[in-house]
Amino acid sequence: MNTNIYHITYAPGAKSLCLHFWGCNMRCRGCIRQKEIYDCHLEETKDAIFEGTEKSPEKPARFLEFNQVMDILKSLDFSQVRFMGMEATLDPELPKLAEALHKEFQSYNILLTNGLRLIPMEHIDEVVVSIKAYQNELHRDYTGVSNKEIFGNFAKLHSWGKRLRAESVLIPDYIDCYEIERIAEFIAEVDRAIPYRIDAYFPAGDNPWRRATPDEVKEVVGVAGKHLLNVSCLKGDEKLKYKVVRIY
Repeated sequence: MNTNIYHITYAPGAKSLCLHFWGCNMRCRGCIRQKEIYDCHLEETKDAIFEGTEKSPEKPARFLEFNQVMDILKSLDFSQVRFMGMEATLDPELPKLAEALHKEFQSYNILLTNGLRLIPMEHIDEVVVSIKAYQNELHRDYTGVSNKEIFGNFAKLHSWGKRLRAESVLIPDYIDCYEIERIAEFIAEVDRAIPYRIDAYFPAGDNPWRRATPDEVKEVVGVAGKHLLNVSCLKGDEKLKYKVVRIY
């Protein structure tokens, strides 16, 4: 059975795997996949992503079958797996894959998702929800879809006792400090202890927005921190902690 997995990367020092899934149920205007479809932490992609303007092929040439994925992973020493995308929840094989990884490798399974679609979560240990915007009109403008179901799913995941984190991208003069604070207030209504990470936007897609500066990100972290106990950020100038290699 074919999966939506088109790319696998591995950080040996962290014993961490990333399985990259193709396909999405949103049309985010600033999606990184408009600039590069492969992992931004690889030596051959990071410069083009963060500084250049090169574009990748529109679609991967090949997708892995379920058994191919399992065979590839048998040769690797890992303890953590990230299911990421585009949007991993669209793959009907994902729950079966998460179960197989639990049983065969005893891995800690992390799902990165936009939260629009819930799947069976028995074999998902942690969920990271990317919240694009708080105002529904703004969310529709950026993604093409409403955020109402996402907020409901976020609260539902918390009620299920699932370990939960949230992330947002700071886009100056668009998804700005005011908007990020509204997202932080929403998360706090669910649970003030949910960790929240704010990432600096860097240009992707045909958009007028500029890159967020480290100082702007730092300021917004302070504002969100008025509502939440654990707020962190990626300012865009961080060094990699571990070397990342391409497996497929």
